Amino acid sequence: MDVHGRDLRYFVAVAEELHFTRAAERLFVSQPALSKQLRMLERTLGAPLFDRDRHGVRLTSAGAALLPHARRVLADWDTGLLAFEEAKAAQRATLAVGMSTSPGRGGMLPAIRSRFTAAHPDALLTLHQVNWSDTTAGLADGASDVAFVWLPLPGAARYRWTVMAEEPRLVAMTESHRLAARETVDFADLLDEPFLVLPESAGPLRDHWLATDTRDGRPPVIGAEIASPDETYEALVDGLGVCLLAAGNAPLVARAGVVTRPVAGLSPAQLALAWRADDNRPLVRAYVEAAIATHGATA
Repeated sequence: MDVHGRDLRYFVAVAEELHFTRAAERLFVSQPALSKQLRMLERTLGAPLFDRDRHGVRLTSAGAALLPHARRVLADWDTGLLAFEEAKAAQRATLAVGMSTSPGRGGMLPAIRSRFTAAHPDALLTLHQVNWSDTTAGLADGASDVAFVWLPLPGAARYRWTVMAEEPRLVAMTESHRLAARETVDFADLLDEPFLVLPESAGPLRDHWLATDTRDGRPPVIGAEIASPDETYEALVDGLGVCLLAAGNAPLVARAGVVTRPVAGLSPAQLALAWRADDNRPLVRAYVEAAIATHGATA
């Protein structure tokens, strides 16, 4: 037999109040309508749920047997409805995608967006650039839900990531630099050069772009700190130093007066999509899945 959830709510209210008028007030319905609905429920079930006489209202044995199960059904429904509403809200939520440099790289970003929005058409994606001083691209302070970042990440245990691209590290320098005429530069020839560096807040990523693990303990020479592509270009043109960068970012600084060259002896740079390790929201998972599917399709 089919019983409406409304009827169970009416039954539980009267069973708890043991008074039709108070139960009707609690349910915001009229007392005659409540009584009529419960009589229909009793006919559907084939047994009385309440004894009604001039002394008041009492549960029958059948009503007492039904009460805990009715409460459980209603509680389960409320829990299910809450989960449904949360999932519905998540589908319509905004997902903030952070980046320190645009991950153009063969149309990667539009391809991920296309997959993601096909699965979640009501979700809103927002993209925002983050200064290089924040190497988590907004993940650390919650400004971003997912972010395209360069590895390694500071506080790596707080995050999870999937590598989206591996690119050789190049060196950028002025076109008049003593090494600019070479097709490839050995890193050993750069050891005494002043380097443009990320702010100290970049932590291990600052060391990565200084290639400190390839210096055999020799400290780098610091020419200037940089926190954006424009700052980097200006510092290069002014002759304040050279800098390492990923091949895909070369167009950001290889403008008038600046050239980039491959560097022998360095491991590649890794561009990753990262998210907070404790963030299990459906939209975050969906964006990560779209990114992995896109990477697999374009690899």
